[in-house]
Amino acid sequence: MIYLDHAATTPVAREVADTMYDVLLNGSGNPSAQYPYGAAAKKRLDADRAAVAAALGCKPEELFFTSCGTESDNWAIRLAAHQNRHVGRHIITTAVEHSAVLESCRQLEQEGYTVTRLAPDRNGNVTAQQVADALREDTALVSMMLVNNETGCVFPVAEVAALLRERGSKALLHTDAVQAFLKVPFRADTLGADLISLSGHKLNAPKGVGALYIGPCCRAVRPLLAGGGQERGLRSGTEATAQIAGFARAVELRLEDYEAKLAHMAALKQYALDRLLAIDGVVRIGDGAAPHILAISLVGYPSANVVTDLGGQGICISAGSACHRGKLSHVYAAMQLDKKTAAGVLRVSFAPETTREEIDALVSALRRHRETRFPML
Repeated sequence: MIYLDHAATTPVAREVADTMYDVLLNGSGNPSAQYPYGAAAKKRLDADRAAVAAALGCKPEELFFTSCGTESDNWAIRLAAHQNRHVGRHIITTAVEHSAVLESCRQLEQEGYTVTRLAPDRNGNVTAQQVADALREDTALVSMMLVNNETGCVFPVAEVAALLRERGSKALLHTDAVQAFLKVPFRADTLGADLISLSGHKLNAPKGVGALYIGPCCRAVRPLLAGGGQERGLRSGTEATAQIAGFARAVELRLEDYEAKLAHMAALKQYALDRLLAIDGVVRIGDGAAPHILAISLVGYPSANVVTDLGGQGICISAGSACHRGKLSHVYAAMQLDKKTAAGVLRVSFAPETTREEIDALVSALRRHRETRFPML
């Protein structure tokens, strides 16, 4: 199998699986228990939290484990709305956010909030000036992703943070960094975001674990889950120690030769772009700078058919985001692509272990598809 859909999910690394297996067999104590077996589990949990926090650039006590990026996004948006309920009921986000953000904002809209959704340009970019133009005295939250999961565009989160400070805005800033963490260099202590969402399964960790950074500007946070007081009283429920250990181990592995891994993915992306654009009818979608995501379109050829054809040959790519399940992506709709281009969009996403030979196989398969299949009318 040739796997080129790492933006959707990543295979669990062998070292990660081994770490989780060890915790499941030998470290399955409850971290809240007072006896030594529980204390050992808490010690391991604290070490794992510290490892992920160090990679993010925050204090361990500012990092809270969740079940996934979607939960982290939902929590962040609800948290900001509650804290700033006396500031106002206006939210700024972008039209190309992950559905976890868009749907959370839509729920608040149904509860009386006003939501401004910033449209991208034809290349998929959103600017800080757009935020500046939309900012109001009653803006409670700005939510802007750091890397778009479909185009790979990097959004100006740090610039927006500086803008909010300059304007003296009380709005909290949230960023969905699920596609950015350890793929685009940034640190929580310099980025300026108050809330940062992460997910483990984008980094060769298992599904079922994520995290939320809650910065010092977030005060008197209302608990997401009431119960036994885990996660400093903000998200009760016995911690998923094996998944968390896997997350921490995946982070440690990604940090080994980190700069070389980023350079490899960037070079591979350029190699793939050059070869794919040599196929008649292929165009690039957007100008995303993230090193691991490349969006193209085989114009006129339905992407669902391409994905099915290539999948039958053991080559895994996606028709835009894996979350859309065959529906036209809201991202490409917001970019106002013409019908034939939008219908042919494909997303290829890389990992440090991806090879040129795999790209060559993709190019050959896509070329055959174009030569042997009919475009849509």
